[in-house]
Amino acid sequence: MANAITLTNLTELLYQARDTVAREPVGFIPSVMVNAGSEGVSIGGTVKSIRTAQPTLNTSHTPATTVPAGDDTTIAVEEMTIGQVSRTNIPIKGEVARQLANTSDYGETLKQLFAQHIRTHVNAIESHCGTVIKNGASRAAGTAGTTPFASAHSLIPQVHQILKDNGTPKDGQVSLVINTAAETNLKILSHIYKVNEAGSEDTIRRGILLDIDGVMIRSSAGVAAHTAGTGASYLINNGDIAVGTEALTLDTGSGTILIGDVIALESDANRYVTASTSVGTTDLTIQRPGLRQATVNNKTVTLAASYTGNLMFHRSAVELVMRPPAMPDGGDAARERMTLFDPVSGLVFEVAIYPGYGMNLIEFVCYYQAKAWKPEFIATLLG
Repeated sequence: MANAITLTNLTELLYQARDTVAREPVGFIPSVMVNAGSEGVSIGGTVKSIRTAQPTLNTSHTPATTVPAGDDTTIAVEEMTIGQVSRTNIPIKGEVARQLANTSDYGETLKQLFAQHIRTHVNAIESHCGTVIKNGASRAAGTAGTTPFASAHSLIPQVHQILKDNGTPKDGQVSLVINTAAETNLKILSHIYKVNEAGSEDTIRRGILLDIDGVMIRSSAGVAAHTAGTGASYLINNGDIAVGTEALTLDTGSGTILIGDVIALESDANRYVTASTSVGTTDLTIQRPGLRQATVNNKTVTLAASYTGNLMFHRSAVELVMRPPAMPDGGDAARERMTLFDPVSGLVFEVAIYPGYGMNLIEFVCYYQAKAWKPEFIATLLG
């Protein structure tokens, strides 16, 4: 079996692969709830979660000989449908394996191949998380089209205020994930890298971003760029609209309003992220918790420019499901199959080897999906 390749012999190479190929920064995956494991799932499978509403606050109490009727309580069910596939493979002919063994370090070549495959999967999943979280944010702060932290870090507590006002838990699990341009701006702020002011040499010596305002700061190559719609001259057409309203109706305007667009209402300093749109009927939904300020008919609606979606969120706001595909009873044609844990991202991948005619095929495959369960706990720092 001179040309046989088994996963048992390659396991150590797989685990060492992370050290041999460059890896882009991963900030979203470590910041969300990761639902990973070796159990197989199917594309189109669902994960359900419940969402409770705030109770009715009664402002009176009248004793009586009969028990008063209870207030209605709403418990909603939300679903996540697993719809993403990440799959790569390495076909290895016996003659190619022999050539590599005779002309170079075959083991080192395999390590490089495995590292590139892991890198490719992780980058795809990280980018997916960045887009899902961007589109699931509640409100935004900052200036669209301008990289933040040019002169101060004050935007961090401003964005954090959005989460605090929405009731986000203060338990040390809030992260701000930014792109490398914003990271560089933050690092060169004089009070960030001066040891006597920052209280630590970690930033200036080791490039570590310390927590600010109780928020963990991470960078990511998966921060999404959002191209804004072309909507203009829209007006509110709902009449008087109360605080907490999510569904809006617009009129008189033109152009598109897209999911993930940031809108502002006349006389309202808040900037809201759109959850769904229907330009034909000008129906628009903003993310929970809805309007923070009541508005009236014919107030203007303005779209922000295209932006980079740096994001602050609580870990519980977002879930990433990560599983290998389900196999039939008795398995498939794979000669060997194992799950591979990537220490850089913390993700688990399925790796299998399939024997063929004069060659083998090594395959990496996973099903995954991210879901923003709690928009109230997500805010956008525009860049």
